Amino acid sequence: MFTIRNALRRGHCLTQKIKLTKTTKQLRALISTGPQQQHGTFYEIRTYFIKPEMNNAFLKLTNEKIELRTSHSQLLGYWSVEYGGLNEVVHIWKYDSYAHRAAVRAALAQDSQWVEQYISKAMPMLRSQDNEVTYLVPWCQIEMPPKQGVYELVTFQMKPGGPAVWGKAFSKAINTHAKAGYSHLVGVFHTEFGLLNRVHVLWWYEDPDQRAAARHTAHQDARVVAAVRESVTYLDSQKNKLLIPTPFSPLK
Repeated sequence: MFTIRNALRRGHCLTQKIKLTKTTKQLRALISTGPQQQHGTFYEIRTYFIKPEMNNAFLKLTNEKIELRTSHSQLLGYWSVEYGGLNEVVHIWKYDSYAHRAAVRAALAQDSQWVEQYISKAMPMLRSQDNEVTYLVPWCQIEMPPKQGVYELVTFQMKPGGPAVWGKAFSKAINTHAKAGYSHLVGVFHTEFGLLNRVHVLWWYEDPDQRAAARHTAHQDARVVAAVRESVTYLDSQKNKLLIPTPFSPLK
C-alpha cells in the first residue's frame, strides 16, 4: 500500500516538475525570442554630434562624398536634427547579418577614396558618435512615405523585461495612433545593442505644422488616449527629435 502511495506521489511530483520545466522554457522563449531569431536583417542607427562651427561643412562634405559609402551597403535614411538636438545627424543603415556588416566595415577600411576623401576630413568635424543595433519589431515593416516631408524620431525607454512585459501594450498604442491616420508610421526599431528595452519609432509628416495639428487631434481621440495610458505604465522616459532629410537621403 505504501509502495503504491509513494509511487503515486513520485509520479505526481514528476508531472509537476515537467509542467514547471515546460512553463519555464516557454517563458524564456517568450522573453528571448524576437525578430532577430527569425532572420538576420538589422538596422544600425548612428548619431553624430557635430562641432557647431563645422555643421555646414560636414553636411556639404557628406553630400558630396556619400556615394563612396552607399556603394558598400544600403542607406535607409539620413537626417539633420531640427528640434530635439542641435548640430546632430541621424542615419540608419541596413545589414543582412553581423557578418555582412563586418565585411562592409573591413571593405571601407581598405577603400582609399573613402578614407582619404571623406573619413580623414569628416572625423575632425565631430564631437562624438553613437550607434545602436536594432531590429524591426515583428508587427512592423518599413513603410515608405507618400512624398517628401519631415520625420519624427520618438525614443521610448521602456521598463526592464522586454517585449514579453510591455510589448502588447506598446504595439497597441502605436498601432492605434497609426491606424487612426494621424501620422504615417515608417518603422519601429527595438534595440539589440545600446540601451536595452529601448524602442525607436519613426513617423513621417508633410511638415511640422501638420504634425502639430495631428498631435492635437490625436490627444482628443479616446481610443488613442486609452491605449497610451495603458502603455505609459511600462515607460521610464521618452524623447523625440524632428528630423529633416538631407538631399541624398533615400527616405525623403
